[in-house]
Amino acid sequence: QVQLVESGGGLVQAGGSLRLSCAASGRTFSSYSMGWFRQAPGKEREFVAAISWSGGARYYANSVKGRFTISRDNAKNTVYLQMNSLKPEDTAVYYCAADDRDMVTPTSRLFKYWGQGTQVTVSA
Repeated sequence: QVQLVESGGGLVQAGGSLRLSCAASGRTFSSYSMGWFRQAPGKEREFVAAISWSGGARYYANSVKGRFTISRDNAKNTVYLQMNSLKPEDTAVYYCAADDRDMVTPTSRLFKYWGQGTQVTVSA
């Protein structure tokens, strides 16, 4: 079992940056693959980025490639999402997810554990 707590969301102007953090507690963090997903009002949850156990493999949605960077610090039990050049369409609740299989996948149903989410709002 692992518990996930996201932080770092907020209100930012278009073109600005935010860094989201997801702190994990429970089992050994380095044995979890991690992902970020987001859900905008009235839309389905969508994949943003994922990272493998070691951080050696990363995968991004086309909509954020080149603007967002996922990383992890296994010593701090934390995964990050650095978001640059933010756009109004990035506005959503951002969720951190974890699974104990070593994978990099955009498929939300494959992640077993989820955080409560953090709101990101990008103004035009």
